[in-house]
Amino acid sequence: MTTVTVDIFLSVDGWAGSDGLPGYFGYFGPDLDAWNTAQLEEPHLMVMGRRTYEVLAAIPEDAQDASWRRMTELDKVVFSRTLREAEWANTRICSDELVHEIRRLKDESEVPLRTVGSLSVGRQLIDAGLVDRLRLMTFPLLAGHDGREAAFADVSSTDLELADHRVLDGRLLLVEYAPTGRDIPRA
Repeated sequence: MTTVTVDIFLSVDGWAGSDGLPGYFGYFGPDLDAWNTAQLEEPHLMVMGRRTYEVLAAIPEDAQDASWRRMTELDKVVFSRTLREAEWANTRICSDELVHEIRRLKDESEVPLRTVGSLSVGRQLIDAGLVDRLRLMTFPLLAGHDGREAAFADVSSTDLELADHRVLDGRLLLVEYAPTGRDIPRA
């Protein structure tokens, strides 16, 4: 059995995206670049939804950097009920029910599973209890009214245990949690 990691990049106030702000909320730096590169070098199956796939697969040729080329080499599964075929290399479209398919992949895959973007996919996996690691990359800003999508909107209560943490570029906080399977503390 392999592991499932959900990665979420978010602002301090919990937004996983923003309108009008650049990629990585404008805080890209050498440590973040090295972390991204190291994560992509590790064998894994990339798991994403249709919207993330469409954005990544459509990156113009002049913007296709080493990270994008590495993502092209990795196997990918895209969950969509509307896409019929994938043009991005090593990509499989799956119209099956996400939780059932991830459970199957978790049992059968020889490499770990890792989400890329795709908040809805991450939320469903958290709710289904299939996440082994939840990694949060917190960027040092309050997105406020520019925030586009609340990272944990409508997610079930989940008790977490700190597994690891570090600071990147002197300003980004990478925190890794493991779900405990226990109920959250209640009054």
